[in-house]
Amino acid sequence: MKPRVLFFEEVDRSRLPEVGGKGANLGELARAGFPVPEGFCVTTSAYREFVATSSEMEELLEELDALDPEDVEGLRALGGRIRAHLLEMEIPASLKREITEAWRRAGEEHAYAVRSSATAEDLPTASFAGQQDTYLNVKGREELLWHIRKCWASLFTDRAIAYRMKNGFDHRQVFLSVVVQRMVNPEVSGILFTADPLTGNRRVVSIDASFGLGEAIVSGKVSADLYKVKEGRILQREISEKKIRIRPRPEGGTVTEDVPPEERNRPALADDQVLRLAEMGKRIEKHFGAPQDIEFCVEKGRIYVVQSRPITSLYPLPADLPQEPLGVLISFGHIQMMTDAMKPLALSIFRSVFPKTFLYEAGGRLFINPSAVLRTRPGRKLFPKVLKNLFDESLGRAVEEVIRRPEFHRVPPPPGTGRFFRRHVLPIAKNLWRNLWANDPSAVKEEVERFIREKREEVRGALQGVSGHRRLEEVRRQIQGLPREAVPRLLPYVLSYPVSFLLLRRLLGDVDELNQLNKSLPGNVTSEMGLAIGDLADLLRELPEVEAYLARAEDETFFEGLQEVEGGTRFKEAFEEFLDKYGHRCPGEIDLTRPRWREAPTLLVSAILGHMRSVKPGEHRLRFKEGEREAREAAERILDRVGRRGFRARRVQRLMVVFREMGGLREHPKYLITAVLDECRKAILAEAERLASEGVLGRPEDAFFLTLDELIRLAKGEPFRDVSALIEERKGRHEWQQTLKPPKVMTSEGEIVTGTPRRGEYPEGALVGMPASAGVAEGKARVILSPERASLSEGEILVAPHTDPGWTPLFQSARALVTEVGGLMTHGSVVAREYGIPAVVGVDDATRKIRDGQRIRVDGNRGYVEIVEDAGE
Repeated sequence: MKPRVLFFEEVDRSRLPEVGGKGANLGELARAGFPVPEGFCVTTSAYREFVATSSEMEELLEELDALDPEDVEGLRALGGRIRAHLLEMEIPASLKREITEAWRRAGEEHAYAVRSSATAEDLPTASFAGQQDTYLNVKGREELLWHIRKCWASLFTDRAIAYRMKNGFDHRQVFLSVVVQRMVNPEVSGILFTADPLTGNRRVVSIDASFGLGEAIVSGKVSADLYKVKEGRILQREISEKKIRIRPRPEGGTVTEDVPPEERNRPALADDQVLRLAEMGKRIEKHFGAPQDIEFCVEKGRIYVVQSRPITSLYPLPADLPQEPLGVLISFGHIQMMTDAMKPLALSIFRSVFPKTFLYEAGGRLFINPSAVLRTRPGRKLFPKVLKNLFDESLGRAVEEVIRRPEFHRVPPPPGTGRFFRRHVLPIAKNLWRNLWANDPSAVKEEVERFIREKREEVRGALQGVSGHRRLEEVRRQIQGLPREAVPRLLPYVLSYPVSFLLLRRLLGDVDELNQLNKSLPGNVTSEMGLAIGDLADLLRELPEVEAYLARAEDETFFEGLQEVEGGTRFKEAFEEFLDKYGHRCPGEIDLTRPRWREAPTLLVSAILGHMRSVKPGEHRLRFKEGEREAREAAERILDRVGRRGFRARRVQRLMVVFREMGGLREHPKYLITAVLDECRKAILAEAERLASEGVLGRPEDAFFLTLDELIRLAKGEPFRDVSALIEERKGRHEWQQTLKPPKVMTSEGEIVTGTPRRGEYPEGALVGMPASAGVAEGKARVILSPERASLSEGEILVAPHTDPGWTPLFQSARALVTEVGGLMTHGSVVAREYGIPAVVGVDDATRKIRDGQRIRVDGNRGYVEIVEDAGE
């Protein structure tokens, strides 16, 4: 028989299923010698035994299972019935005796805090804190037994039920232990975070403290003093006016009383207490191996720990990243316009390409570590400017903020940094200069496209010529070799586009003609893809039966079904031609594990139908031609302004040609990368299907939850761990990682840095971002988090977290663009300028602050968004 009562000294982490998160953590602390008030846990076995005496509980739980999570009234009524039922039940006599014996042994003269401790509580990835009830200053046997029952019943409070439903916890699989802990009568109580909960800095301890019991802080009834400590030094001390305090009453229970006016502004803690608390907190963090949220009390000068749990709100740090010296990490996803969590296979592929000290993984995302470059003088000067002008203004400001700190720039660059610049950066810079001033821009496109065709065929041939683990090893070889070939060949062309733009802006000023120059760039592979979508939509207008079929089509039978409807063969030929060129693309395409359009053609249906309904026949082609005309006229106006002769005029004319020609090549490198990734995806899935047929994998897609090296070992027949269990564990972790919001910039200490806000005069309540495409537009907001099966109606404004080429089908229908991520030269900005629609990018939390259907005004000249009226007004 499992124990029904356990004292703290009998408890450690292995007892979590019996005593819950709170009880297990207190037991760990007590056994490790930390000052924990003595007490015991009434275990989950006791709770199960208590519930088992009910003849109605199973029926009530079945009703709960059938309840709609959105039915607030139903949830409230059923929760009330369950709680009332549990409170009416009697505790079994033998269990009552065992609890009474423990109470007497602990000291019946004491008052106790009676706290719930759920088995799914205070876990590294989920915290049930505050979901069940706590009772303070409980005195006497009958009161203790009554409050234990009240704790058990609190497992079914409205908020606890709703939380379990939201987070996918089965009501039958979450059990409750009750922690009974000697009550401390403190002068001061508080909460200690061993990492700063606001910034995420793992080396800063943050302490909130006030007079009396900690319930005043937890309930928000009092403003606490704030202390921040780093490495034995108090960084910040904010003393609040503490008007009330909660104290235990001699007869039991608590009372709220006023603090005398002369004491209200007195610091709750002396400096030596602050430092002792910080030091103890760091020792507790070290014991648990993770940052902790700790509740403490100070009674007669002695510090007690009454609770410790993981801080679950922090964004994870890379496991292999040293915290010293101070370094800076930049989100790879924000630069690539894809901030979703990636599966282990995709992460491992990117990490196999770059040095381990340059690219790190955290929270299912990749982070670039440019600290070595930023410690050099040219790096400090140029790198933030590149980030601000080309990628994301706020990202560049955040990096500037970090590198200005003495603890960053005092550290010299690592040995070999200069050699790296000479070997890799200098040749690219030389080629960039030649592209700007010497090479023939019109000859470049053919050379680039030939290289892409040849490289794709080379990769395809290499992967088709082998099988088994050798094919997977060839995948690794091809991916690792791609940057060595592609970067020196293509990067100088790609950089010529933004650099020529910046040089033109310096020569001409920030004039409207520069935006006009960006329209209808020649040969842009992504723009051509958007035009091809429009052609498919125009063809569909002539084929009503095909249109009706597409609305119900499924991926598995997509092309077979087309052949069964009138006009289907004609549309099928055109659609297959499109997929032949663009089928390797999709939203979030840098993630090799994402399904491609060639595999899931229905992903394009909403965009095609939306285009057909919101854009007139042939209008997309007419717009493109109009853009070409406007670009030519803008170039003529610029030349009229600077003159047709002279050195300055020749420079401007040359840069305009480079800007147009190289701008058309901007998307080609990504086109090549995604084409190579698609060939690798085909090879990996072919081997995964074989492994699944042999029973090594449950299904082919399980391969995505292994690293490439692990998959190679599996294909070789080399056993490692329980593969099925490992995959299931990683699926759960990936699901949790998808809920995280990755920071744009963070330090090696875990601090999330946002940078100083952009300055300017804006309307009150405006959402400020970066102006990316000129013009002002007003319309209905269409908030789209993922473009799969999404469409826009005529006149709607696209509001998105980010965009990449997989979003292009939506642009033809958009009146304007607002994104949370982006800069002047990122995908959405460039395409918006090409299409001549206003765009504001880098608007923090735009998809949360703007609601679907609201009427908004997008000012792409000054870089802000106004909410004009709410949906339905």
